[in-house]
Amino acid sequence: MSTAPTATLDELLVTNVHQLPQTNQLRALHTIIRAKDARHEDFVFTSRRIMRLLIESALDLFPFEERGVETPIGEIYPGLRASSRVCGVSVVRAGDSMEAELRAVSPSSPIGKILIQRDKVTKLPRLYYSALPKDIARQHVLLLDPMLATGGSALMAIRVLLDAGVAEENIVFVNLLSAPEGIAAVCERHPALKIVTSSVEHRLNENAFMIPGIGDFGDRFFGTDK
Repeated sequence: MSTAPTATLDELLVTNVHQLPQTNQLRALHTIIRAKDARHEDFVFTSRRIMRLLIESALDLFPFEERGVETPIGEIYPGLRASSRVCGVSVVRAGDSMEAELRAVSPSSPIGKILIQRDKVTKLPRLYYSALPKDIARQHVLLLDPMLATGGSALMAIRVLLDAGVAEENIVFVNLLSAPEGIAAVCERHPALKIVTSSVEHRLNENAFMIPGIGDFGDRFFGTDK
């Protein structure tokens, strides 16, 4: 049973991890999706509500520039607009669940795919497929995967992006739940990368499931857990 060093985690939570405000409303949403007997339609609907919050929070980490606009009464509002191009990259298959929320708030953003699976013999993550926008090196990237557990698959997905020319500081990794072990593994290897999550879990158990956790998110979201 592994545990991330507390001091290191505390530092990472300040510098690298952006956790959604832990409001009563967010806690109520988590209560629904974490319940083992949650109805499938409730699980999907509530998960998507949280994902929308995560996407909005992640987009806030990218660059903005000043843009004043005239209001209907003739006054100038000192506004802002996004100054960078953004694309999403989902880690198949659980990451597919987050694509709709990105499209809802940023319809013009292209979405790439990375397929990583754990080898049955070596137990190590293995890259099977990737399809990325041709100009991804010039974009800011939202890497989408609801679960950050050990960090093995995450590190491989990040390596795919770096090899494609994406700057480490231009990647924001968006997770529904993040384990301390995964946070440490990713942020210690890639200190310029940011993580946006709705919950930092207590730890991983001996089977690499998060505690208190949510089970297999992909199976529960897509209804293949029955």
